[in-house]
Amino acid sequence: MDDIVRQAIAKWPHVPDCYGWLGLDARGHWYMRDDATQAQGPFPQARGSRLQHDKLIEFIQRNYEADAQGRWFFQNGPQRVYVELEATPLVWRFGADGVPVAQNGARLTEGGYCLVDENGYVYLACGAGLGLVHTLDVPQVADAIEQGRWEPHSVQSADLPGRYGFVRSPARQASGTPESAPPPA
Repeated sequence: MDDIVRQAIAKWPHVPDCYGWLGLDARGHWYMRDDATQAQGPFPQARGSRLQHDKLIEFIQRNYEADAQGRWFFQNGPQRVYVELEATPLVWRFGADGVPVAQNGARLTEGGYCLVDENGYVYLACGAGLGLVHTLDVPQVADAIEQGRWEPHSVQSADLPGRYGFVRSPARQASGTPESAPPPA
């Protein structure tokens, strides 16, 4: 977390949390969801405006983490902005060195493992969290499996949030609406 963010939290400790305004899609893109977008439906049905500003995206990703309830958020100064997830809290891409890197810069750590759901979507899990493998990088996972670096394990997509301790829709949870388990796009 950035020092300026820690200072803002200390200066203004009672800023209310924000729900529904930020979404992360299955390809690792961030979306701003204003009131009009939220009125059109839940994320990802109503996505909003895709963020394009590199410095803003970098700031979000540096200050992106989970709370004790498994709700992922962006700490925007003193305010927590809870993130609506299309699939998982992380989206893995393969770096030039062949190591998977999440959209927030987290690298796949030793002991990571591979999961495949009933729809054929591939996930990697490690200490940094669970993430969907970006569709463009599935061939690298297939190569790693063929080389014996990973052994895929079957999983049901609906079981992922409970099994890996994350909440897809903090907004629905906060409103008391049951959370559905949409498949990744």
